[in-house]
Amino acid sequence: MSYPSKVSFKGQVTIPKQVRNKLKIAPGDFVLFEEKNEEVVLKKARLSPEEEFNKLVAVLDKKVKKLGITDKDIEDAIKWARQK
Repeated sequence: MSYPSKVSFKGQVTIPKQVRNKLKIAPGDFVLFEEKNEEVVLKKARLSPEEEFNKLVAVLDKKVKKLGITDKDIEDAIKWARQK
């Protein structure tokens, strides 16, 4: 299948929804443009383990702040868990 997309003045294109869904591309994800013979293939970029970890830490940090959990709460929970 092919999906047309217009190139903007800045060289930007919109990835069609069907392609984003198939590749599971979400806002903030990275993509790779890979040259193969006379074609260019679009792939979802895989993050390194360090990048995956940092992404997870950022999500957890946001949730912790939203819940109002303090550093002291975390330290107390660790002490409690180590006593068990």
